[in-house]
Amino acid sequence: MASGARRLILASGSPRRLDLLRAHGFSPKVRRPDVDETPQPGEDAATLVERLAMAKLASVVDSHETGLAADTVVVLDGEVLGKPGRPDWATDMLHRLSGRTHEVVGGLAVCHGGHMISGVVRTRVTFRDLGDDEVDAYVATGEPLDKAGAYAIQGGAAGFVTEVAGCRENVVGLSIPAGARMRVGNETRAWVEALVARVLGAARAARACSVAAPFPIAAAAAVLV
Repeated sequence: MASGARRLILASGSPRRLDLLRAHGFSPKVRRPDVDETPQPGEDAATLVERLAMAKLASVVDSHETGLAADTVVVLDGEVLGKPGRPDWATDMLHRLSGRTHEVVGGLAVCHGGHMISGVVRTRVTFRDLGDDEVDAYVATGEPLDKAGAYAIQGGAAGFVTEVAGCRENVVGLSIPAGARMRVGNETRAWVEALVARVLGAARAARACSVAAPFPIAAAAAVLV
C-alpha cells in the first residue's frame, strides 16, 4: 500500500461483491448498510439502483473516506424483479425468465476525497427454456431466495444462461471495472481519470466493461487499497 493511501470500504454485506473485489486483488473493509430497498412510486429500475447504491454508501462511509456500494435488479417486460425471499416467488420468477432475454441493471456509487460519483450498468442475459423439475430442484437449494431475479449466474443457474451481452460481473452483482456516467464536475472527473490510469493503464481501461462512459469507477476507487 502506498504511503498515505486509504483502504477501500465496501458498503455491502454481499459475499458475492466481496468475492469479486478479492478476485481482482483488493482487500476492502466491509461495512453492512441498513437501507430500505423499497422502490418509490413511479421509480424506474435505473433510478432505483443508483439511488440505493448512493444511500448504502452514505449510510456507512464518511465523506472523507473511500468507499464503494452497489445495487442490482433484474428487469423483465419493464417490471423490476428483486429478491424473491420465498420459494414460490422464486419459482414464478424463474418460469417467467425461462426462454427469454432480460436485463440486469446495476447501480454503482463511489466516494473519495469528499466527492461522490454514481452510475448505472446494464447487461442483457438470455435463458434457455427451463423445465419444471430443474426449476424446482434449483429453488430447493435455497440459492435463489436472496438473489435479484431468483438466480446466481456464478452458481447453480450458470447452466440456464445461453448468452450474456455486456458485463458479466454486473450480473454477479458488481462490475469491476464499470463504466458509469459522471454526476459531478470536472474536478472529480480528473481524479477518476488519474486513478484509472494508475490502476488499469490506458489499454486495459479501454477494454473495461463500459456502458455509459469510459471511466471504470469501481477500479478507480480500489486504487487506494
